[in-house]
Amino acid sequence: MTVEVGKKAPDFNLIGSDLKPRSLNDYIGHKTLILFFPGAFTGVCTKEMCNIRDSMAKFNDIGSKVVGISVDAPFSLAQFAKEYNLKFDLLSDSSREASRAYDSLHENFVGVKGLYASKRSAFVLDSKGIVRYKWISDDPGVEPDYSRLLEELGKVE
Repeated sequence: MTVEVGKKAPDFNLIGSDLKPRSLNDYIGHKTLILFFPGAFTGVCTKEMCNIRDSMAKFNDIGSKVVGISVDAPFSLAQFAKEYNLKFDLLSDSSREASRAYDSLHENFVGVKGLYASKRSAFVLDSKGIVRYKWISDDPGVEPDYSRLLEELGKVE
């Protein structure tokens, strides 16, 4: 499946770091930023999630929700959230189905056959769950343009 701008975002059913189930429907009614990231506690991912944490007031000011998704277990994500004071939803894609559906799965991460990780990617959804912006990187060391994410979120209802 290919995620296309202007089309409905793929649904997902994932477990949050709080062990509660979440689906795309939980975010309908809000503009939403979905961030896939390779792994909790890794250098670039920690930097990315902390950058988002430090910008949460801006995301809140424009009425948006932020969701981080990785293939990490919910318990690892809970510790990651606790250690870095991350106050947005972190969801476990341990089945890798959401990462696949969003074209955001490394199947041989860092060249290791069978090592799976989410690709660093960002999706801006409007309040109806329509993809309005997407960015996907095959290079796990590249971060999204945070000001662009805010700009794109500011454009949608």
